[in-house]
Amino acid sequence: MNAEELWNAYCEASGTDRSTPYEVWAFGGAPDKLADLVVRGIKTATASGYDLYFLEGCKEPLPKPGDYSVILNSRDEAVCVIRTVKTSVVPFSEVGEEQAFREGEGDRTLAYWRAVHEDFFTKDYAESGAVFTYESRILCEEFELCYKADQVKRV
Repeated sequence: MNAEELWNAYCEASGTDRSTPYEVWAFGGAPDKLADLVVRGIKTATASGYDLYFLEGCKEPLPKPGDYSVILNSRDEAVCVIRTVKTSVVPFSEVGEEQAFREGEGDRTLAYWRAVHEDFFTKDYAESGAVFTYESRILCEEFELCYKADQVKRV
């Protein structure tokens, strides 16, 4: 199923206006694993490099509460619809235990989150020509799962 098909199914099931804007994207690093955590209700948050949204050539809009997203797997298949409920921006060194737990990865501890995300952000920033430090600003995003692809009624 593609993103538009899943979005239309969600709109029909929820009564949401089909013209409501939404983004389509996959999680970086391990898109299948992370999308599966969302579908299973374990992952309810994500994080991204805040300053990367403002680099020349970046066309990604800054997430904000109320935004919808269709999440893709590594094969560009739509797996679910989420809605952002809260965002905050903090230095990497100040990302807290609650954010790490909500992200649902590994043992869900802050130590695990920092180890995995330091590596991820170092590479992500470098690919954009920027340098990651513990003071780099991180956009922490909380979301709710609205609809899963397996909820679509097949005809």
